[in-house]
Amino acid sequence: MKPDIIHSPDFVNDAVALLETSANDAIVARGVFNLALSGGNTPKPVFEAFAKRDIDWSKVVITFGDERCVPPDDEQSNYLMARRTLLDAIPIPAANVLRMKGEIDPAEAAREYEAELRARAGGGVFRHDLILLGMGPDGHTASLFPGTPALAERERLVVENYVPKMSMWRITFTYPLIDAARHVCFLVNSAGKDAILDEVFSGTSDYPCAAVAPTDGRLTWLLGA
Repeated sequence: MKPDIIHSPDFVNDAVALLETSANDAIVARGVFNLALSGGNTPKPVFEAFAKRDIDWSKVVITFGDERCVPPDDEQSNYLMARRTLLDAIPIPAANVLRMKGEIDPAEAAREYEAELRARAGGGVFRHDLILLGMGPDGHTASLFPGTPALAERERLVVENYVPKMSMWRITFTYPLIDAARHVCFLVNSAGKDAILDEVFSGTSDYPCAAVAPTDGRLTWLLGA
């Protein structure tokens, strides 16, 4: 299936509209909206605007596509960014926010997170209604970085991944979990990334983001200026 590539003149509002529609459709269809958040700077204004929408937050379950191995109050934490921009502003039950524990041993944190997702899926693969992803200047997405072991994982849903160029451990979704989603949406400010995007869309790229391919779902690239 080819991705939907949307060049948006109103990036934040278009992203929020996609989120709101996805949430309402999922809640009507299945009674829950399983949403995975991405890190980085790009989604910050999107999360802030999404928090103001009329959503039944009691029926939203939030996960995280990746996390740095830092405490939840560390400035590098994806969870902290999400808490400041979204979670603190919405009436979501605490049990509906599944935080990756970046402060504990990376392997243990990955195992715990996968176990939680599998438990909620009755032992199978947890299926997100929407996974938000970003794209780094090296083509990484989540914490699937070029040349790292997590790229080859085909059984685990969540793994610890060491990124040599950053000398840092990360916890990340793997392709099997990402590709199980009903909808995967990349949120990318395309300024300065046109060359990478052209290669990704050519179908011949070996960038990690280009390997995302939902098996029974949609793939969208929402591109801002």
